[in-house]
Amino acid sequence: MVVDSPRGSKRKADEIEDDANANEGSSAPRRIRALDPDVVNKIAAGEIIVAPDQALKELIENAVDAGSTALEILVKDGGLKLLQITDNGCGIDKQDLPILCERFTTSKLKKFEDLQSIATYGFRGEALASISHIAHLTVTTKTADSNCAWRAHYDSGRLSPAKPGQAPDPKPVAGRPGTQITVEDLFYNVPTRRRAFRSASDEYNKIIDIVGRYAVHCSSVAFSCKKHGESSTSISIQANSSAVDRIRQICGGGVANELIDFSTSDDRWGFKASGLATNANYSMKKTTILLFINHRCVESTNVRKSIEQTYAPFLPKGGHPFVYLSLEIDPQRVDVNVHPTKREVNFLNEDEIVQAVCEHIRTKLAAVDTSRTFLTQTLLPGGAWSTLDTSHAKTPKAGTSGDSRRTPARPERNDSRLVRTDTNLRKITSMLPPATGTGASPCGSRAKGKGKETDPPEALEYETVDRDMTAYRFVSLRELRAAVREDIHHDLTEIFATHTFVGIVDDRRRLAAIQSGVKLFLVDYGRACFEYFYQVGLTDFGNFGVIQFKPPLDLRELLDIAAEQESKKTPSQENEKEEVDFTEAVEAVAEQLIQRRELLLEYFSLEITPTGELLSIPLMVKGYNPPLVKLPQFLLRLGPRVDWTSEKGCFETFVRELAEFYVPEMLPPAPGGEGAAEAEPEAADGMKADAEDSDVKARREHVHRAIEHVLFPAFKARLVATNSLMQGGILEVANLKGLYRVFERC
Repeated sequence: MVVDSPRGSKRKADEIEDDANANEGSSAPRRIRALDPDVVNKIAAGEIIVAPDQALKELIENAVDAGSTALEILVKDGGLKLLQITDNGCGIDKQDLPILCERFTTSKLKKFEDLQSIATYGFRGEALASISHIAHLTVTTKTADSNCAWRAHYDSGRLSPAKPGQAPDPKPVAGRPGTQITVEDLFYNVPTRRRAFRSASDEYNKIIDIVGRYAVHCSSVAFSCKKHGESSTSISIQANSSAVDRIRQICGGGVANELIDFSTSDDRWGFKASGLATNANYSMKKTTILLFINHRCVESTNVRKSIEQTYAPFLPKGGHPFVYLSLEIDPQRVDVNVHPTKREVNFLNEDEIVQAVCEHIRTKLAAVDTSRTFLTQTLLPGGAWSTLDTSHAKTPKAGTSGDSRRTPARPERNDSRLVRTDTNLRKITSMLPPATGTGASPCGSRAKGKGKETDPPEALEYETVDRDMTAYRFVSLRELRAAVREDIHHDLTEIFATHTFVGIVDDRRRLAAIQSGVKLFLVDYGRACFEYFYQVGLTDFGNFGVIQFKPPLDLRELLDIAAEQESKKTPSQENEKEEVDFTEAVEAVAEQLIQRRELLLEYFSLEITPTGELLSIPLMVKGYNPPLVKLPQFLLRLGPRVDWTSEKGCFETFVRELAEFYVPEMLPPAPGGEGAAEAEPEAADGMKADAEDSDVKARREHVHRAIEHVLFPAFKARLVATNSLMQGGILEVANLKGLYRVFERC
């Protein structure tokens, strides 16, 4: 007889069957048993080591406790495959290696009362023990008085042999003073938790965050962190760097340039506080607090809320601060043993201490706030930027007038300054008759009827794949992006950001009309597209979409087509010799691209097989197909025009060639339009001419739609207009204020 379990409880069938056999006719409770020690250790390990960044936090704290002045961290697959930390501390004595990874073995605590004066990061002796139960752990260490280093392997808290059949004892090896701890295959025996980590890049970002926090706080300690297999480091901090310099390298110059230092103390509550915080000139989207209590990195909801309330009167709505706060409290007032991962601590008089620190920060902010700077702009785009400095502003006394506080009178309406802002209203192109034989207006806008746009000429199909974004931190990429920002033309960028698209004026010269404010401009959309695609190539580097060719294209055939076109452009008296030269160039370019196929695939989504088949090219923007007629020339130019000898030169020249390939081609005039008679070719076969006209017409409709609905909206959102684009890339053709004066005189 089986007795039903109470509602909400769940028991396995075999357990119920065992109980039924043992207690026939009775409902006796299940017996209490002691868990297997291996199960106990794995449960404890799961509470202490919850993620790779938490394991690294424990290892960093142990290294700093050992007196290290330099830490080198190596990570693979977000720390799940490999997590290695190397320090130059005092090392571990060989006699201590057998019990190193047993639970509750430590050199920092002897009796419970020692917790009241603990001044080190670790004290329980559970970090290495927990890691050894859920990963393959290797320790290589050398003390100052040892003649060699010793390497030991651990499994489930005990020494284990490096290979089956060998002795588990530590082996002498060559090594430098200090300790190197290698953690491999983290959570290999906890598959449920291992599957919970979906993205290696997310885990690596968490590791970078924890390394950055300790790099800011631990003065006189050098930090470096990089991915396995990469030559460049994600974090590199010198030992003699100041706290401001450390924040500059980790968080950027925008934060470091707006920092104020603060320091306060109070003997009543037994604390000292010091740190750095951003002033009222800087704000970010999310509050960032680096909180250290007795040099231990912790989190506190109370501290976070109090600091956010302190900054609320000083920052705009939605703005948040960056604060690095180090609290030193009397150890007898702090309870550090309240959280398995030591993420939280309790201390006496928490509210009073937090209030005292926030009051001091508020006083500092109020002092700095008297000299805040703001950027203002004139009414129209194109005006010069001016700077207001409130440090010398004077408030008029009661009963007196002061220009700095005077409320301006409401300006009278001036019709010459009115701007149409409703894009649903009719455009000027809808008032013009369409060109003969086409559905496009002279300005190139698509014809509209009954207020509804006609259907797109073609439906582009896209497939979404599950691929994580990869963050590349190449120094060369940062320099290229910085060069674009330094070359920014603020007024022109503002024009593109606030423009309204009017229409395409000329397909052959690639001209389009836009309105910004009360001005009308002609834009060379070919040059604008080049700037936009070049910037997309830098910002989306290594994360492009893919345009696949089915069936694949033959790389050498495409290069032959490009070479034939080049030979027609280059007149030569020795035709045979010219053909041989182009043949050799084609083969050289093909071999060069095939040899670098792995680089092209990883960074640019350009996939080429070892046999010379082109499988895919990068997709830079959704909703626009690049002109495939330019594909042969694009591939041929990758040989001589890309600098394959240097990293920065390679990235810059390749992205420029890719941007040039994506620029819309010059289209012939539409039939019946201006210049169509001279440009229209004579066709002997009428049917062939009609077929060519239909292809050109379809391409023109696709380009028109992409320019109006894809590219120019993208310019509005993210184009950084440069000074080079200002020179010949845009022309002001009308100004409403000037035209209004002319009509006013009439």
